[in-house]
Amino acid sequence: MRIHSFVWAAFFAALTAVGGWIKIPVPYVPFTLQIAAVYLAGCLLGPKIGALSQLLYVLIGLAGAPVFAEGGGLGYIWKPTFGYLLGFIAGAYTCGLLVRRFQWTRARDILMANAAALLVVYVFGCAWLYIAMKWIAGAPLSIGQTLWFGFLLPVPGDLVLCAVCSVIAARVWPRVRPIMMTRGMGG
Repeated sequence: MRIHSFVWAAFFAALTAVGGWIKIPVPYVPFTLQIAAVYLAGCLLGPKIGALSQLLYVLIGLAGAPVFAEGGGLGYIWKPTFGYLLGFIAGAYTCGLLVRRFQWTRARDILMANAAALLVVYVFGCAWLYIAMKWIAGAPLSIGQTLWFGFLLPVPGDLVLCAVCSVIAARVWPRVRPIMMTRGMGG
């Protein structure tokens, strides 16, 4: 892996951190702009580097840097929202894989990849939310409550970001692609 890959991964990890500081408080799962960086990392960097950017973000936060929406540190693993962070890694990979495998460059196609990434993030997030509330916080949520607070309540904003990032990625990719290809990251 080349140094350019790590620079891009670090850049998108930083974007994810900035997105975590921009939040609207919602019960259990605050709405943030982090998912926008996940979509764009997957679309523009591809599956491996996109996922690496999110892994880097999670590791920096677990190391103690206050980059998550509610701080940082190793104890963040026990927070009800930690599953969403793991979902960011898998979501960026999923998005990048779909975009690269099917060579999607149009916004409407990229929207499908971003929606798949969103679904992956929410599967990880809701699963961990349910587990954390039941066995860690000792304030269990029913499956219906988990889906309400962990999916239905926060998803409308994320769907808007999904569409916006699809348009951005479709417009940016033709300009970024030549740079990525010369750096060995375009595949």
